Order: sequence, then C-alpha cells, then structure tokens
Amino acid sequence: MPSELVEVEGHIIDSLILAKVLDVIVEAGADYRMVDVEIGKTNVDPSRARLEVSCDDEETLTNLLEQLSIHGANRVTTADARLETCTIDGVLPAGFYSTTNLPTQVRLGGHWTDVENPEMDCALVVLADGRIRTEPMHRVHLGDQVVVGLDGVRVTAPERPRGANPFEFMNSEVSSEKPKELVVAQVAERMRRARADGRRILAVCGPAVIHTGAGPAIARLVAAGWVDVLFAGNGFATHDIESNVMGTSLGVLLREGRPTEHGHANHLRVINEVRRHGSIASAVRDGLVTGGVMYECVTHGVPFVLGGSVRDDGPLPDVHTNVVEAADAMRAQLPGVGVALMLATTLHAIATGNLLPAGVETFCVDINQAVVTKLADRGSHQALGIVTDVGLFARDLCDQLCSPG
Repeated sequence: MPSELVEVEGHIIDSLILAKVLDVIVEAGADYRMVDVEIGKTNVDPSRARLEVSCDDEETLTNLLEQLSIHGANRVTTADARLETCTIDGVLPAGFYSTTNLPTQVRLGGHWTDVENPEMDCALVVLADGRIRTEPMHRVHLGDQVVVGLDGVRVTAPERPRGANPFEFMNSEVSSEKPKELVVAQVAERMRRARADGRRILAVCGPAVIHTGAGPAIARLVAAGWVDVLFAGNGFATHDIESNVMGTSLGVLLREGRPTEHGHANHLRVINEVRRHGSIASAVRDGLVTGGVMYECVTHGVPFVLGGSVRDDGPLPDVHTNVVEAADAMRAQLPGVGVALMLATTLHAIATGNLLPAGVETFCVDINQAVVTKLADRGSHQALGIVTDVGLFARDLCDQLCSPG
C-alpha cells in the first residue's frame, strides 16, 4: 500500500488537532501507524506526533495528504518545492499547490521561507527576489513561478485561544448557551488589546444590522475609533442611509416598528438621490446624509468596501459591481487587521473569511447557528461563533467600549 510519513506539532493535544487528524485519516478509509509521539510536559510546551499514513492507491493518498495539510499535518520530507512557470495570464500550472489560510513555509534551496500573506484557495508564487506570496488565480501572469505538488510545503497547525477566555467552558466553538454578557466583554477586551498593539479592527456587516436597530451602535463604534475598515454590500449601505434620511429600513419605521405607506420604495429613492450626488462621500458633504454608519465612515476617514451582487437595486455608486474587483479591493484593506467582526452576514462573512489569515481573531455573530458554523466548515479555523441577536450584541459591545469609564 502507498504510504507517507506525516508530522504534526504544536499544542496538538489540548487543541484537539491530533484527534482531528486521526478522524480525517479514518474517515478517508485509510490506515495509520503512530511512529513517534512527544507530549509537552506543561501546557506551554509543544507536542509532536509522527504518523505513517497508508492508502489503497496513490491518488487517494495524495488527496488525503492535502486534507491533512489543512490541519497542520505536514509530509516529512527534505525535498525542495517544485516550481513551474505560468504560460498564460490568469491560468495556473496543472497540479498547483492550493493554499490554506494557515501560516505556511516553502522550502527552496534547502531553506524554509515564510509565505508573506497566507490566504486560502490561492497559489504560491515565488518572486524574483525570493519572497513568496499567495496569489488568486486571476492575478498570476505569464512567467510567474508557481509551486506545484506537495513537496517542500509545510503549514503550522491552527491553535485555539489559550488561557482564560469565554469559549473554554464549552467544548463547542459555537453555542447559543454561552453567557452573552461575558462573551461581549471578552470580545471588547480582544478589541482593546488589538488597538493597543496597533492592529486594525475590521467590521463586516449585513443588512440585518440596520433592520435590528443596531446601526446607531455601529456608527458610535466607528466614530469612537473602534472600527478601522468596513466591508459590506449594497443592502447594508442603502438601508443605513435610508434609516438616517427617511427613518425607515425596508420601509419600516425603526422607532415604531410599523411599515409606512409606499415605504417599500424608500430604499430606491435613497439610492437614486445618492447616485444624483455621485457618491456616498458627496452625499455626506452636500448634507443629504447627516448620520449613520456610512456618514461616520466618511467623516472619520474609515475606508469601506461595498461588494455588489446580482440582486442589488441601483446600486449605490460606491458599490463594486465586478466581484473580482471587489475581492481585490478587500484584499488591499486587510494588512494590519488583527480582529474581524462578522455581523449578521453570510456571503460577506464567507468572502472575508476566505481572504483572512488564520492569525486574525474572528468573531461571527448571527441569530442563525448555521451561519456561524459555516465559516469554520469552509476552512476559517480561527472563527468563533456567537449565536445571538446582532442588535443586542452591537448595543452591548458599544456600551462596553464607548461608555465613559
């Protein structure tokens, strides 16, 4: 039977990484033999396990090794990475190495080099000066040197937050039974720590943030400097502006909770007026928009990226209607981000999670548990889910960070 020696190291016991690796092997119908195990003596000492993995055929083994690499199980190899040259713009060589968002190294000339910008579902491109970057398929060019195969690539196993934190008392990463006050306090503390360390805070918002009445809380966070960059769609920005210009969201009066006559057209009228002004910033400067999240972003110079979709009305003039351009605009804003808040959004949360390195602390807040589990299911191992109403969460978080004292 074809076999391969793999190794996983780090805090693999308490983070349950080793258990996950073994589950992946068994679920694939493969076999394994534990060759060597070294367990750290204390909770700060790393552990290491070396396994021999066997499969019925080479193709199954190759696929299994790719799955194991997602969890930090690397082939024990001394071979350098193999490079092939792109022959067509936007087309990768066959067999290219598909990346995870975990810290990654590539072996070239007998030396391991860190990949500069870990991002999942990309290729590894070796630059002329020896640096290595991840690049999405559409950004590779004729002549680029791309890593192919699994040789000479290793990733670092993901680790869960260590020390006292609100997620330790339950084994699941996502639960509706965690005490929300404690969770909000811990998220606020992570944001304080990020700002003190000079790291940026990203907010990713869906329209439900406005529908639930959380808009003013997010606006306060922006104004107080707790949001350094905002990702959203046409719907969020439209309803944020609608709520401040017309007092409604989807035609429903936010203060009274009742629909207005012909209110279903309010968002269209708002989009039309912003388009008349030419941009959201111009609408703010001209006095059309006098409050809200987008107003505070413009006023305080907080960059935002609005990504469009096929169902958008209008859209607003600031919306990227080309999704590839939208993703690139989001990538450009990610350097320095240390904490990401995904607030009541599925598609934008997944899109952002695909771009974020695993080292970014990510908190996904939604009333629907299926939404907050989806990020981790799609490879964003760092995402921690908080199942609650985003309106209550945002107001509590704002009270924690913006209240005097």
